[in-house]
Amino acid sequence: MATHEYEVIIIGAGPAGLCAGMYAGRSQLKTAVLERGLPGGELLNTEVIEDYLGFEHILGSELAEKFQAHAVKFGMDLHTFVSVEKVAKQADGTFVVSAEGGDEYRAPAVIVTAGGTPVKLGIPGEIEYAGKGVSYCAICDGAFYKGHTIMVVGGGDAALEEADFLTRYASKVYLVHRRGEFRASKIVQKRALANAKIETVLDTVVESIHGDAQGLMTHAVIRNVHTGVTSELAATGCFVFVGFRPNTGVIDGHFEHDSAGYILTDANMMTSIEGLFAAGDVRVQLTRQVTTAVGDATTAAIAVEKYLTARRTGQPAPVPMPMLAR
Repeated sequence: MATHEYEVIIIGAGPAGLCAGMYAGRSQLKTAVLERGLPGGELLNTEVIEDYLGFEHILGSELAEKFQAHAVKFGMDLHTFVSVEKVAKQADGTFVVSAEGGDEYRAPAVIVTAGGTPVKLGIPGEIEYAGKGVSYCAICDGAFYKGHTIMVVGGGDAALEEADFLTRYASKVYLVHRRGEFRASKIVQKRALANAKIETVLDTVVESIHGDAQGLMTHAVIRNVHTGVTSELAATGCFVFVGFRPNTGVIDGHFEHDSAGYILTDANMMTSIEGLFAAGDVRVQLTRQVTTAVGDATTAAIAVEKYLTARRTGQPAPVPMPMLAR
């Protein structure tokens, strides 16, 4: 067990965490980025990226490597395979970040960039065909399916909105839902179900995903929940929208959040806990993209530098402004 002292600790090494680390390092702050796995976050689960400015076509893993190298160049300490268990603020304003195994990291400011986790179906083939047919982001991957027949799994607002969006590219979209009616709001349902390219498959669950010798998805096996009858549904893409969970469970203490648990921040990315900032997918957002993650992170890191300068010089510390919800 050991104690590590820093000026700012960043939790999560996805695009937001690495960008925040780069800016904090450039500001000459002693910075630690703690990552439970390998750096890159959801970039590592994305085969190809074509919507990040300056890179018309780049592998997700390659972009993650570039982010890491850039951030490390400016002096941040990257700690991989560190599983954070708790972030607690002490009476003196210092944050203690407790990691599995007993190590503690201490700093007067913390930026939470832990992102979120798409809820998976947990079926055979889902992991094998991730990035090769299975996706959790229509904006990220929709353009790869021009003229294809694809399927969307889910029944909430996100599923129906993304199914409607995907018809810009796909020739046909099957909307598969385990219940007999959708949970999405009426206005969202009306818009999606009026789309001639969308065909609903209700009272149905996906049993497994299958592909060809090249490792690309070709079809799914589906089952009617009432009759038990299984059948094959030909589709080269399966977009899963059955939920997304923000990784906020490590924060000890109450913080303002929305009904889904996403963190509310002010315009400077500070949460309702003074000195605790948040950026990227863990925060209330209109959309969750690499570009929005690094934008949040830029603001958060610069705001942290100003917050720490105020503490160090004895000036009144900036207090959180009214929380922003979109």
